[in-house]
Amino acid sequence: MGSKLELALGRARHAAIGAAVGAFVGGLINKNFASSGGAVGGLIGAAIGEKRVSADSFIKSVKERKADATEE
Repeated sequence: MGSKLELALGRARHAAIGAAVGAFVGGLINKNFASSGGAVGGLIGAAIGEKRVSADSFIKSVKERKADATEE
């Protein structure tokens, strides 16, 4: 259950950051592009968040296996 929660929080965090950056960039172009930029940024951020959490959890599991192997 913790892994699913970590994945959801990672996606949400990155989606929020992506939406803020996208809205900022879109707002620089035109005020009508701010909402579109926020939506696109949120989607990209969620995708990055999912990949990053997956990679982080994989690295963590490898480190745990390495620690277990050196203890024996």
